[in-house]
Amino acid sequence: MIALVLAHPHIFWLSLGGLLLAAEMLGGSGYLLWSGVAAAVTGLLTWVLPIGWEWQGTLFAVLTLLAAWLWWKWLNRRASGQRPAESQLNQRGQQLLGQRFTLDNELVNGRGHMRVGDSSWPVIADDDLPAGSKVEVVAVEGIVLRIRISPPR
Repeated sequence: MIALVLAHPHIFWLSLGGLLLAAEMLGGSGYLLWSGVAAAVTGLLTWVLPIGWEWQGTLFAVLTLLAAWLWWKWLNRRASGQRPAESQLNQRGQQLLGQRFTLDNELVNGRGHMRVGDSSWPVIADDDLPAGSKVEVVAVEGIVLRIRISPPR
């Protein structure tokens, strides 16, 4: 068996690439994807060019690191180009920053609740505010919205 692998190292690398890609499909975490691609590319290059085992291992390691680094760069560039609403998906409090509302209930000691759509949010402010005040969300502290009197537009 070892003699076969030594005679045809590309079969080893292509098999390893296939196994890593299959394991990636079973797990889906993304860790094995780039190693599998690097192994497949190493297998193809080994098939075309006679490369020693030392260089095959080095090529595999460099390709794995290069592919993972390029993927990381691509993800960062894609994430930085997103609109704020997309980058705050499932972060409802962050989506409310800068929005203006009308208080349904008065704030006592700077604390109270405010209706936002079909939900009620705990709010805090620096001052007591009467019901009907126009307010703006300026910060999110855990699940509490920090509000202030909304400046006129």
